[in-house]
Amino acid sequence: MLKQMKYALLTKLRNPSIVFWPFLFPLALATLMYFAIGQMDQADFETVPAAVVVEEGGTAGNDFLTFIDGMSETSDLICAEKMTEEEALSALEKGETEGIFYAGADVSLTVSGNGFPESILQSVLASYQSGKAALEDVSDLHPEGMQAALEKMEEYSTAVTQVSLGGTTIDGNAQIFYALIGMACLYGCFIGFGCALWLQANLTALAARRCVAPVHRLRLVLTEFGAGFLLHFVNMAVLLAYMRYILKLEFTGSFPEMTGVVLVGSMFGVSMGIFVGSLGRMGEGIKIGILLGVSMSLSFLAGLMDGSIKDAVEQHIPVLNRINPAALISDALYCINVYDAPERFAGDMVILIIMSALMVAGAFLIVRRERYGSI
Repeated sequence: MLKQMKYALLTKLRNPSIVFWPFLFPLALATLMYFAIGQMDQADFETVPAAVVVEEGGTAGNDFLTFIDGMSETSDLICAEKMTEEEALSALEKGETEGIFYAGADVSLTVSGNGFPESILQSVLASYQSGKAALEDVSDLHPEGMQAALEKMEEYSTAVTQVSLGGTTIDGNAQIFYALIGMACLYGCFIGFGCALWLQANLTALAARRCVAPVHRLRLVLTEFGAGFLLHFVNMAVLLAYMRYILKLEFTGSFPEMTGVVLVGSMFGVSMGIFVGSLGRMGEGIKIGILLGVSMSLSFLAGLMDGSIKDAVEQHIPVLNRINPAALISDALYCINVYDAPERFAGDMVILIIMSALMVAGAFLIVRRERYGSI
């Protein structure tokens, strides 16, 4: 059986599609996603220029200028310059400034566009107005505490850090990369599909020779499954090591445990490909379309395109996350890197193993019952 498995493995390595989709494509996609969204938190934004026009008789002018000066000392996000109204309008028209703050009885903002810089200016104005409202409330209700409130606002810094119950900081983009690993595991279906082609005598000459050999069909199925599983597990181990040690993604969990997740995930991906590849007398193109559509749909629902999709499914159709293999793989990775839930992790793994066994058993039953009029 080992010799047969070695021969099956070498045969698969000679197939370009088996090398590209399960191995090279996930590596390329992980790299692109890393540069697209993986470093968003480290992105450098250009300073947004703004003009401040202090209107005559206005009471908010000095307060707003003090607020802007304090912000400029602690951040390079905005650079505001005091101008006359004519100068400010001219600068806005020439594109030298992104917006104009009018400080009179209150503060208002005028912009000429609707982009990211304008959104920053809107956020600055909202921050000023909320701080002003808070101070007015303190002045009305507890005037004796005004000085303490001012000191606290000067010392203000973001004090909320999102952490898991296990004490690990949560990266908002992690869900997408976990779903990518789930998708890559499911892409083992293309390896499994190739295995199925070599089990059906009406599709390839090699399969015809193997089917007339005095070898039990179960042994043929297990040989193909074992070779495909071994190949895809190596693919996934390389991808996991690349994402953790080369791209340096925030995978804080145990690498051996994560390897165990992709081992079970690889098992399911290959078994799904063998099962679909063994179905009926459909054409090869139709079966590939089914595999591609199913794997991408399951990955989408697991949060590959948008991390909030998996949460929405959990809220409205939770049972779907319990049977979606991509979601189970993603959730298992969460259990290792974020949650402290060994029971949940074990449940995910058991469901994946059961589904894999059912797929392989189904493929065997289909292949065993196939009869060919002429080989």
